[in-house]
Amino acid sequence: MNSLSVSINSTRLQERIQTLSQIGRIGETGVCRLALSKEDYEGVMLVKSWMEEIGLKAKLDDFGNLIGRWEGSHPEAPVLMLGSHIDSQPYGGRFDGAIGVLGAIEAVQTLMEQKITPAIPIEVIAFCDEEGSRFNKGLFGSRGIIGKLEEGELERADKNGITRRQALLDFGCDPERFESSRYPEGGIAAYLELHIEQGPVLEAKGSPIGIVTGISGPLWLTVEMTGVAGHTGSVPMNMRQDALVGAAKVIIALNELARSEPGAPTVGTVGSLSVFPDSINIIPEKVSFTVDLRDIDLNRRHRLEKRLMKALADTSEEHGLSYTVREDTNSEPRYCADWIKEIMRDKASSLGIPVPELMSGPFHDALVMSYVCDYGMIFVRSRDGISHNPKEYSSIEDISLGTDLLYQTVSQLLSETQWEGAHE
Repeated sequence: MNSLSVSINSTRLQERIQTLSQIGRIGETGVCRLALSKEDYEGVMLVKSWMEEIGLKAKLDDFGNLIGRWEGSHPEAPVLMLGSHIDSQPYGGRFDGAIGVLGAIEAVQTLMEQKITPAIPIEVIAFCDEEGSRFNKGLFGSRGIIGKLEEGELERADKNGITRRQALLDFGCDPERFESSRYPEGGIAAYLELHIEQGPVLEAKGSPIGIVTGISGPLWLTVEMTGVAGHTGSVPMNMRQDALVGAAKVIIALNELARSEPGAPTVGTVGSLSVFPDSINIIPEKVSFTVDLRDIDLNRRHRLEKRLMKALADTSEEHGLSYTVREDTNSEPRYCADWIKEIMRDKASSLGIPVPELMSGPFHDALVMSYVCDYGMIFVRSRDGISHNPKEYSSIEDISLGTDLLYQTVSQLLSETQWEGAHE
């Protein structure tokens, strides 16, 4: 338990986190709120009601983003944006993304209660489909508002054959009006995001919160290897073209490559695999699997990707297989703004606790926002480093400290004189 006093209302924040966690609840502590689902919509409408309750002008844009706006004294100025997401993994937890949205609401509400009027507009945003678990392509809402969507994204379909286009229409959005929901160049002054760490570093250091230095660049691939089906009882082992054997060797190669440079933060994962025909007595003809390769060092990631492609080619040749590779996501590492980190360091020092600095392996909407504005992130300790799992847990004491640091950082940002147009 942290006995440190905070400026924000911890009880109010905890109640909102708990109430939102009941929407899409699975089991005792799990959440399934897939992007653009009815559960997601219910969650968005609940959060919208809280935004309106504190006096924000709230709307759902055509990308599915929920935006609550506080005009400030210079509404024409670029906005200070705070937020995260509330969509979840199919088997997710209560805190991933949600504390960033609800913490932002709490920070803004505290500013209002302190009778502070911002010189520039402040927007709290719950981005649509950060996770990417439904359509296998994440960061949709954040990429949408800065014009970074790719060709064919609206035709991506979920496991039930529902396209993203149809899901958006069902959600009350209009893909034909995307242009009206994009932000103009220079329209966002800075972006701040509070998030659970989703890893074990802060807990190992005994620190409740941390300052993020940058976000690793994720490379997502879908690999399909094709061989020849046959009866398991009649095709000799040395004559088989078994796609699953080939896939297994490539998966092992990925794991070894990610471990090949001791001390490097590289991670490589195969999280989804599909076998056809998927029968106990048929040699697998076709195997499709995903690759998630991440690193803060883009050159190193490129080197490992080349070695993985060579392993795929060599294995396919050895086993008489053909293969295809589809690139789903390819992002470079992005670093937090030094001047925002400096403000966070200064405000964190007043808490009287160690606030280490660490990189983020998972991607976040902040990764996308970094292409149009400076950004900063605050991490909250995750118990046992667990996330994307119903066992995911961060204490309200830690979340409150992170939210208070967000509030203090926003307060300092609003006092800065550098906002163009806000002091004319």
